[in-house]
Amino acid sequence: MEKHDLHHEFPEFDAKIATLKVADAHFKKLSESYDETNHAVHRIESGAEHTTDDVLNELRKKRLLLKDELYAILSQ
Repeated sequence: MEKHDLHHEFPEFDAKIATLKVADAHFKKLSESYDETNHAVHRIESGAEHTTDDVLNELRKKRLLLKDELYAILSQ
């Protein structure tokens, strides 16, 4: 299974991610929400948790929206 954590998604921003998680409360909240959503998707995809395809697709969409928002902050 492919990793989707922020450090794997944006390796070029590794140091900036670490800094912003400490220095920027909004970024920290977004990254925590991203991590929670990513973890939920991973649990479903790995078979550890079962749900409907609709729920899984909604979680994937949420993860993508959070990733886009985090990238917008990182790329400033």
